[in-house]
Amino acid sequence: MSKTFETGHAKNVANFETLVTYLTNYGAVYNPSNANIQLSSLNEKAAAAKTIAEQVNDLAAKNSNAIASRDLAFKPLTKLSTRILNAIKASNVPQQVVDNAITHNRKIQGQRATAKLTDEEKQKLAASGTIVKQVSASQQSYANLLDTLDKQIKLLSTIPQYAPNEVDLQLTTLTSLYTDLLQKNRDVDARTAELSTIRLNRDNTFYHAEAGIVALAMDAKTYVKSVFGATSPEYKQIAGIPFKTIKI
Repeated sequence: MSKTFETGHAKNVANFETLVTYLTNYGAVYNPSNANIQLSSLNEKAAAAKTIAEQVNDLAAKNSNAIASRDLAFKPLTKLSTRILNAIKASNVPQQVVDNAITHNRKIQGQRATAKLTDEEKQKLAASGTIVKQVSASQQSYANLLDTLDKQIKLLSTIPQYAPNEVDLQLTTLTSLYTDLLQKNRDVDARTAELSTIRLNRDNTFYHAEAGIVALAMDAKTYVKSVFGATSPEYKQIAGIPFKTIKI
């Protein structure tokens, strides 16, 4: 898999490696008393920064794949839900059962139970002293969709007459589908949490006020300036190597 660093962070890694190369070429003259900017420490830091940057990109790709897989799996749900509802209606069941199924289907479709008031209607009600606040009725988060699908499946299990010949509408198939969708949603949650944690570790490695590569680069530049002088060719070699603290 191609590992393309996130641009800003990648430049910091590459520039830090470039800086260490220049410092190494100065030979024995580069001999700071600060252990944090000694060549051995800087080389270790450069390797750690590159490794964690690659880990971020690996996990970002896996997270993206998990999200794509979940989206693809959930995409047919609205049409399937409508077919389930129609199968219930065709099963000669009490109207109350049908009404419950309609409610579940409506939530999966992302439809409101009642029409949303227009601005003009709200203004008329306000003029008569009635203040109406309507919040979003959509329950389209994956967690909500799963919860509603689970309720619909449990409703089906209470309907003896529900026995469709279509395999994808049968209770066992729908239960398996729910399990698969649930796992895919959990996979995304796990990947997202993992990615968030590794990014926090990356940011600490890069941008810690004292031990991050940006701070160490600035200290190393200052040391070179003290050894060779601000107008020296050596300092001019490294003074323009850019480092930027990136806030996430």
